[in-house]
Amino acid sequence: MCGRYSFTLPPDAIRELFRVMTGLNLRPRYNIAPTQEAPVIGIDENGGRALKMYRWGLVPRWSKALPTGAPMINARAESIAEKPAFRDAFRKRRCLVPADGFYEWTKDKSSGDRRPWRIVAADRPGFAFAGIWEAWRDPAGGADAPIIRSFAIVTTSANSRIAPIHDRMPVMLPRAAEDAWIAADTPAERLQEMLAPYPAELTACHRVDTRVNSVRNDDPDCIKPLE
Repeated sequence: MCGRYSFTLPPDAIRELFRVMTGLNLRPRYNIAPTQEAPVIGIDENGGRALKMYRWGLVPRWSKALPTGAPMINARAESIAEKPAFRDAFRKRRCLVPADGFYEWTKDKSSGDRRPWRIVAADRPGFAFAGIWEAWRDPAGGADAPIIRSFAIVTTSANSRIAPIHDRMPVMLPRAAEDAWIAADTPAERLQEMLAPYPAELTACHRVDTRVNSVRNDDPDCIKPLE
């Protein structure tokens, strides 16, 4: 599972790492949470990369209303090609979700407290999750209703570094796989091959303060390692 993540890179680093120009005034985000807007990268009409703001929590285009329960923030790699909520987006609407870390939690057996961990790619300052997106318009609002674009992050089984913390992890794409993930003509077999755990030796994690447990907190102290 991936329920919180961060993206704090400055514009110059975003351009260098993700080969995308943006006019968006992106502020550092230390604790991105479900239903909030976050940047994603796709292909524009000219075939280049484009960065846009989408809502985290996929809303299938056939939905009659915005979900009132838990948003669909993750799509399991094992069932993404068959599950009705995700299969169309997996075939036609894939995106990169830029990040520089994400959070998982363990439970303290003595107190029952949820202890957060920050997980990063040890080999680079930023990376992209494999994502899918959809465009939804409220059918009750007719043609004048605004279009809501939303996304989900693909998850897979955890590597050996993360497994003691959680049995799932988001798909962190190698840089060499990013273009193929968002290309329209990539075969389904190749797409499935990409949905693998990130190498354990390239993954690092550290404890962070429990302030990240609250979505109200979105500041540098959320990512600061505990001593």
